[in-house]
Amino acid sequence: MKKTLALFVGLCITFLVSNAQMYQNNLPRFVRWIDNNQMVVNTKLNSEKISKDYSYNIATKQYGTAPALTVADKSVDVKNANVFLKVNGVETQLTFDADEEKNPTLSPDGNFVAYTKNNNLYTISLADKKEIAITNESTKGILNGYASWVYFEEIFGRATKYRAFWWSPDSKFISFMRFDERNVPMFPIYNSEGQHGFIEETRYPKVGDPNPTVKIGWTTPTGGTITWADFNDQEDQYFGWPIWNPNNNTMWLSWMDRGQNNLKVYELDPNTGAKKVVYNEYQKTWIDLEDRNGGRINFVPNNKGYIAQSDASGWNHLYMYDMEGKLQYPITTGKFTVLGIRQIDEKTKTIYFTARGIESTARIDLYAIGFDGKNQRRLTVGEFNNAQIYIAPDAKHFVSVYSNVNTPTSIAVIDVKTKGLDVLGTAVDSSFKAASYAKTELIHIKSADGLYELPALVTWPKNMDPNKKYPMLVSIYGGPNAGTVMDAWSNPAGKENLAKEGLIQVAFDHRASGHFGKEGVNYMYRNLGYWEMQDYMTMAKWFIANGSADPKKIAITGFSYGGYMSCYALTYGASVFTHAMAGGSVTSWDLYDSHYTERFMDTQKENPEGYKSSNVMTYIKDFKGVLQLVHGTSDDNVHMQNSIQLLSALEDNNKDVEFTLYPGGRHGWGGAKGKHFTELKNKFIYQHLLEKPYVAAK
Repeated sequence: MKKTLALFVGLCITFLVSNAQMYQNNLPRFVRWIDNNQMVVNTKLNSEKISKDYSYNIATKQYGTAPALTVADKSVDVKNANVFLKVNGVETQLTFDADEEKNPTLSPDGNFVAYTKNNNLYTISLADKKEIAITNESTKGILNGYASWVYFEEIFGRATKYRAFWWSPDSKFISFMRFDERNVPMFPIYNSEGQHGFIEETRYPKVGDPNPTVKIGWTTPTGGTITWADFNDQEDQYFGWPIWNPNNNTMWLSWMDRGQNNLKVYELDPNTGAKKVVYNEYQKTWIDLEDRNGGRINFVPNNKGYIAQSDASGWNHLYMYDMEGKLQYPITTGKFTVLGIRQIDEKTKTIYFTARGIESTARIDLYAIGFDGKNQRRLTVGEFNNAQIYIAPDAKHFVSVYSNVNTPTSIAVIDVKTKGLDVLGTAVDSSFKAASYAKTELIHIKSADGLYELPALVTWPKNMDPNKKYPMLVSIYGGPNAGTVMDAWSNPAGKENLAKEGLIQVAFDHRASGHFGKEGVNYMYRNLGYWEMQDYMTMAKWFIANGSADPKKIAITGFSYGGYMSCYALTYGASVFTHAMAGGSVTSWDLYDSHYTERFMDTQKENPEGYKSSNVMTYIKDFKGVLQLVHGTSDDNVHMQNSIQLLSALEDNNKDVEFTLYPGGRHGWGGAKGKHFTELKNKFIYQHLLEKPYVAAK
């Protein structure tokens, strides 16, 4: 599911107002560091209408002409199903066939391009433009260098575009995964286009189904014998995104059992395929395989050891290991979450990392600490959420894009020694006046068991009357470690119309949302839905008792996992929630994919009660309120099957809902149908919560 937060944001109702575009247009964008004292910034100068790249000297605070890259500007892309090479702006076509090439990737030395075509891996030499077939298999269901769906969605991530091949740092090897998905059940998606329609088939493993088997191999850029890693590809197992050790050109690969509570990292020899365990972790609940790919293991220069990230203690922290995999000592400790290492300075033996929870669980800050775990110090300044951080090569300065609920997003260069800020720009222009907008604030509400201070981000109605009750709209995503509430700036203009209409607009995060580390997330083990809803109900009750919320108009909205929680709110949570807008919703976890669901729930056989209690249909007789349910007919992630089964159960129990299909829609949709979806939600709010006619914006 990969935390579909972009779609969650889409569920927050958007109203176009005249000054909405004054945000972000004025915010400079960091591009790259040139050296320790200069960087490239994309911005507008001298009343320019279009931003462009400029150099910026942090000592003189002067802008200048951005220098060209010091190496040849070489890139590859696909156009009209063929690969094109661009060198210093000059484009050359490399392939000329009718079959579509995918994911062209230059070798580090710039001499070869690798890509996939018809589920096989190819390279092409830039010296003689000769295409080489690394693999040549025509069996349907065999994929070489191109990921099977569950790996793309849940392990590698959508940004990889199904790529499953990797160049070695010295360009001597190309590694790839071979997927055999022939035993994975085929899920049919019906497309209604044309006279007869057609079936789109996807190899999609649901809970308990066979997963694709995987092999990983290496060969040279010119092809030849493939060396396979020493794994039994018939075992029920998962592999993560591999990384290369730049010190000795070996590959390090994460391995996990199907139960997902034992993680091993192997060092692999591309010459022989031999493997050696260099990291081994076990947890009683689960371990995330994909969330720290490329960041779980960080090599110390000169092969002196590596720094690993682990949340086995209940909080994600850094640990020093030797190259044989022996734990030396913890580097960071405490009840806070390390988010990732940003830079390692071998000369000063300093690690630069981001974390949340030391100052606030709703803010990200930058810290430095010695290799020995001593002298931990905060480098960011003020009470801000630092959403983007870019450290200079010598780490004496860094760029931060920061904000909080009451401070518009800004970008500044920060001097590590003096803590001085050189502000380069803000997201608002001089006409912005915060006092003219409805009040937004971050508050905390104690959980029913008293263990957690649950965060909520609320925009109150304009000119609020303490003696009046107001309808409330709760925007959520839910899910394990997928919180959305941060102490960060958001465009107040987008919420202003509804605030003027008298709507309380709020986002909730539950105990397992990431604010309280893995300690909090572990509550969800074998029990999806329950603790989120318990906390959401507690927070909604607080607003009813203390925030003037109308108990007859408590609405909730979300997409994907948020759609699941919205449906669950009008069944299991119907004693509190009265209205819901749910999109792309999971309704029963046995309908979702193996890797995501089994991580938290195990299988139906292992956890029958958990699957029953988390199923929306289990509480169908308790359903009440008004539900707007939408789904894309071609959703290949959360299948429309989920909404159909919920509709069937509702109809069997004589329950009514407002149901809309979006033909051809995947797990989200744009264009004209996207605008229709926005209007659909707007109409729902006005009809059911505000009880007044809705007039669409022109």
